[in-house]
Amino acid sequence: MQGAEFEQAAEALRNGDLDPGLPPRERLLLEFAGTIARAAYRVTDEQVAGLREVGWTDEQIAEAAYVAALFSLFVRLADTFGIEPPAAYEPSGIPGAITRDR
Repeated sequence: MQGAEFEQAAEALRNGDLDPGLPPRERLLLEFAGTIARAAYRVTDEQVAGLREVGWTDEQIAEAAYVAALFSLFVRLADTFGIEPPAAYEPSGIPGAITRDR
């Protein structure tokens, strides 16, 4: 999600709002990534079929799965070792999605 079109949605997601008003197509992909991040074993054939129905290709779906899985790995490793991003990477402060559960 790059560019001005998704700027508000990106900020909302960064702050933990999982309903940032994305178009349905992107929302389904976000839900798919969320399923992978929370409990990958819960991804269903119907969920993948729904992504195909709204126009995502198998290659795009696979890439989304790889990215979601990798980010889950990175987050778990950072949590394990207590790694937090330097302030330079978070010019507007620590994202709400990180601080809300503390």
